[in-house]
Amino acid sequence: MASWYGVTIALGRAAMYGLDITTRWRGEEHLPASGPVLLASNHVSYPDFLFIGRAALSRDRYVRFMCRHDIWNVPVVRDAMTSMRHIPVDREAAAAAYLRARSLLAEGEAVCGFPEAGISYSYAVRSMMPGVAALARETGVPIVPVVVWGSQRLASVGRRVDGREPRPDLRRGRTVDVRFGEPIAVPRDADLVATTRDLGERLTGMLESVQRLPVHRPRAGEYAPWYPAHLGGHAPDRREALLYDDVPRSAVSPTWGPPLPDPARIG
Repeated sequence: MASWYGVTIALGRAAMYGLDITTRWRGEEHLPASGPVLLASNHVSYPDFLFIGRAALSRDRYVRFMCRHDIWNVPVVRDAMTSMRHIPVDREAAAAAYLRARSLLAEGEAVCGFPEAGISYSYAVRSMMPGVAALARETGVPIVPVVVWGSQRLASVGRRVDGREPRPDLRRGRTVDVRFGEPIAVPRDADLVATTRDLGERLTGMLESVQRLPVHRPRAGEYAPWYPAHLGGHAPDRREALLYDDVPRSAVSPTWGPPLPDPARIG
């Protein structure tokens, strides 16, 4: 495990150095230096885990991420992911991931889930799965909310052109911010929908505070498909994003963030 994680960290740092990426983090004091911790992060890009993992290393924590199960279909990658104790998540059979995450928490590990179950096309916190809330309720481990922003400018989703997603943008000099929020205690009798909605509110507040930082705002008159529409950018708004977002039916619909459009009005 240590060797694979060491190689991954070294490669990640080399990539960040080569692209002159500035990674900043705050609130790391909310991440305990030992013992079980359950992180719940927004999801805006494919490499989000690299930046969250880098920030967690400031507390000497190796995070076990809950990831799409099809990553394990690649032979060498499968060995690395398994060695690093990451958790494959199959939406059609999510119980296995839940049990694995519960087991790792019982061992005192740091586990990170992405409750949106995919990247948000609007770059606002979209519908979320209640699995993280359920884990916290059963195990008694508080949820530490996490947001990451800036990584969407490197490799993310977007409007399709000729049927293809946007290509990675590897221009140098990007800034990526990671924020850890205050832990959320989830009592044994908590309502999972209410808890998930509370998490959505907290993630939204944290995310928008970072999105509004001057370093992340578009320049005057700049076309910014990497910036949320409700803050003045040109990413799909929530109405358009519903055309692209692949959200499980069991997800909790947003009561947080910009108004959710009526699906009946789409198309």
